Amino acid sequence: MTTRTEAGDALTEIVLAVFRLNGRFLEAADRLAAPAGLTAARWQVLGAILTEPKSVADIARDMGLARQSVQRLADILAEEGLAAYADNPAHRRAKLLSVTDAGWTAIRDIATRQHAWANAVSEGVDPQALEDALALLRMLARRVEQAES
Repeated sequence: MTTRTEAGDALTEIVLAVFRLNGRFLEAADRLAAPAGLTAARWQVLGAILTEPKSVADIARDMGLARQSVQRLADILAEEGLAAYADNPAHRRAKLLSVTDAGWTAIRDIATRQHAWANAVSEGVDPQALEDALALLRMLARRVEQAES
């Protein structure tokens, strides 16, 4: 049996902390999104298409989620008029999902609460420490992706 290194122990603690933090973030996201009639998951899918329309497979890949769960959420968003499907010139069967005007209204509604929440949670935290943490998380995500390929 291989024993963990000191760095391996630290990484394991980071993983556990990220799992706990993810749960708290999802709870907060649900509270922030609820007044706009969304869930955290629906907000996440809308957020993935704010800059450009994407296929469900692309959204799932970008977010690290199962395509089937993203498909279900995308269909709900389309049914509710918050997103719409359009033809994809690059792929006949994989439609592109884009935000509708109603979707943008919901996003703007959530943004007001999210900005206040983010300011309150980050109050008193050194912005450089947050940027360093972000850089570390992005580097770890790349390394995990590389280890899986």
